[in-house]
Amino acid sequence: MLQENISKTNDNFEQYKERISNFSGEFELGLFIHIARKSILWVIAFFLLAWGGAVIYLRYVQPVYESSSVIQLQTSDRATKILDVNNSMNENSNELAEAVELLRSKVFFKRILSKLDLEVGYYTEGTFISNELYLGSPFTVKATIFNPEITGTHIYVDFTTINGGVVNYKIKGKTYSQKFIANQPLRFEHFELTVSVKNYNEIKLQQNLVKRNSYYFVFNDINSLVNQLYPSLEVKQLNDAAKTIQLSFKDFNAQKAADIVTKMTDEYSDFDTERKGESAKSVLNFINEQLDVAFDNLKTSEGTVQDFKKTNNLASEQQELKVVNTTRLNDLQDRIIQLDLQENVLKKIASNINNTKTVDTYKMLATLAGTEYEGSISNSLDEINKLLIAKENALYDATPDNQSIKNIDYQIAVQRKLMVESLDAIVESVVDKKNSLINKANEFEHSFANTPENEMEYGRLQRLFAINEKYYTLLLEKKTEYSISKAGFVSQSVTLETAQVPSTPVSPNKKTTLLIAMLIALLSSLGLILIRYLSHNQISSLNEITKHTQATASILGIVPKYRQHIPVSQLLVDKSPKSLVAEAFRSIRTNLQFISNAPGPKIIALTSTISGEGKTFVAINLAGIIAFSGKKVIILDLDMRKPKIHMGFNAENSKGMSTLLIEKDELLNTIQHSSMQGLDFITAGPIPPNPSELIISPKMEEILETLKTMYDVIIVDNPPVGLVSDGIAMIQKADYPIYIFRADYSKRNFIQIVDRLYNESNIKHLSVILNGVDVERKSYGYNYGYGYGYGYGYGYGYYDDNNGSKKSGKKKKP
Repeated sequence: MLQENISKTNDNFEQYKERISNFSGEFELGLFIHIARKSILWVIAFFLLAWGGAVIYLRYVQPVYESSSVIQLQTSDRATKILDVNNSMNENSNELAEAVELLRSKVFFKRILSKLDLEVGYYTEGTFISNELYLGSPFTVKATIFNPEITGTHIYVDFTTINGGVVNYKIKGKTYSQKFIANQPLRFEHFELTVSVKNYNEIKLQQNLVKRNSYYFVFNDINSLVNQLYPSLEVKQLNDAAKTIQLSFKDFNAQKAADIVTKMTDEYSDFDTERKGESAKSVLNFINEQLDVAFDNLKTSEGTVQDFKKTNNLASEQQELKVVNTTRLNDLQDRIIQLDLQENVLKKIASNINNTKTVDTYKMLATLAGTEYEGSISNSLDEINKLLIAKENALYDATPDNQSIKNIDYQIAVQRKLMVESLDAIVESVVDKKNSLINKANEFEHSFANTPENEMEYGRLQRLFAINEKYYTLLLEKKTEYSISKAGFVSQSVTLETAQVPSTPVSPNKKTTLLIAMLIALLSSLGLILIRYLSHNQISSLNEITKHTQATASILGIVPKYRQHIPVSQLLVDKSPKSLVAEAFRSIRTNLQFISNAPGPKIIALTSTISGEGKTFVAINLAGIIAFSGKKVIILDLDMRKPKIHMGFNAENSKGMSTLLIEKDELLNTIQHSSMQGLDFITAGPIPPNPSELIISPKMEEILETLKTMYDVIIVDNPPVGLVSDGIAMIQKADYPIYIFRADYSKRNFIQIVDRLYNESNIKHLSVILNGVDVERKSYGYNYGYGYGYGYGYGYGYYDDNNGSKKSGKKKKP
């Protein structure tokens, strides 16, 4: 039995695969529509569920609001342009891209959040979702945190009076609870806080609701807050030529979204001015440091010159002549000092790169300002600085041991190494130049070897004084220029579109949500119908029988589905002679004549594959319709394992074919008469242990021969041949062997039994009747009328089974 079930499952699976492979070529629209109609309740259920799900989704999902702003970059430093100061902070060829990256960076976003009132978040807790109150909270909290573990914990506040209530929270499985008085400090293990009530009427109104929501607050960690809110930030370039940038932020609280965008636009101008002003500030700090040193050196050298003149009683006129001779030597010394300064600056930069983890590009560019190496070094410094910023942003989402962080560290190390090697090469070049100038200066001084010692010394002191004076004057000039430049720099970024508090959410969109829900319902319905279509394995039309059978079985016709429930097979054609069912049996009776019209009594043997296909119902009503034509008909119930004829005629089954075949009863004693004239029947009798042997016994042949002398037509109700082989012998003897299928009940593989009877059992004149057809499927597209298309009924309309009411529908003429 198990092996048979496995084999049947495999056959069904193979048929399912075959239907999928032949889907495009064998698609049957009528069947598809029929299955769709049968699935209409499922389709309605899918749409109702989708609609309900969409309504619940829109009801309980928090709305998301989006606020946006548009800014235009337009920076300038008019003072620098007027003074023609070589200020590196204004040399930026890709300002728009850098501004976008700055606004998009987590470092800048952290700065924004830290300047908003987000240290404490206020919420109301509902059944499914919590709503952030933000600035609309009816109470505020000022707290001092002792233990950072408290951040992120829900701390509930229950107001019992206008001046107090209870604060409670749970952390690590332990619950903490204390009563508080408004505006008075309350100390817990993890923090100390003071609760202030802003709007007690709102609190009271909330607590009087039937479905009361609890108030709670959360201490926010700025880094966690950045990671939580950063995905909702979007910064994009709108127009490169116009230098416009759009900032947008999404949040569950509309006011909060607008405040963050507004703060970003305002803070960008301050941050931009501050960062770019650091360059001038760094230069001024350097100049101020050098001014003090230069002033001391100038004062010392001036005093030394005066003291030397007094001590050696040198005449000024004479000394002035000597100084002219030393002009060339002074020029050489100036160049040596400049190279010495450059060497110190380059060594300082190399030291900073090697000894610090971060690189302040603006500060180093300020240090390089005015040197001939500024352009070549600034590009390398920018590359290192960008890598350091990328690393800092990446550390928000990854640990230092992450491979992406290690890759950035490797790139930084490479850039540092290249930078240091470049600086070493430049320093070496500067040192070579300085040494060459020193040698030339020494040679020039040697040419004055014959000059008196006092005059030589005075010339040296005078030369040193001139250098210090010139250096001091230069520093004063540069200080003036950079001070004006710093004051003249103003960020002129224009806000073209200010952030507004959104009134409607961007998500969920009601129309879109409902549309998606209906689309899901539609796709689910189509999927269900398609699956049921592909797995459909029932016979639904005569067309399917003729298409799948290899035998030349005759099609007698169909029997329409009876409109009312029939508990047992019974005679209907006598109660409703003008019904559609009666007309169908008349058509079958007519079609029998085309199979065999020879004179003499006939045997009609009916069988099916399994029980429940309407074999007994067809036998009884076919006998009744033949009896209507004036012929004497008798029905033999040979389905002795599951007899039903006696139930159809409401007769006893104490004797019948089983007792007749064992010669326990006489033939005339077993014949029973129905209410219809000319229609008799013999029941199956008591169930025997060996029905197969009884059917093929000689006694059966003898009974048939006797009945042929008494009746015009003998109709034999055989057992299903798909379950047992009892009925095959009788079908082989019949003049009209008929095989019964039931629409939407019999499986398609049952048709193979017809082929086997035709080929193996040599039943060449086998006929087929399709029972239980729903003829009201007008759009089904199947040839239901094929079997009874020769005509039945006259005129238009037919009468229903019991009440005689006339039904619309044109009937074919005979």
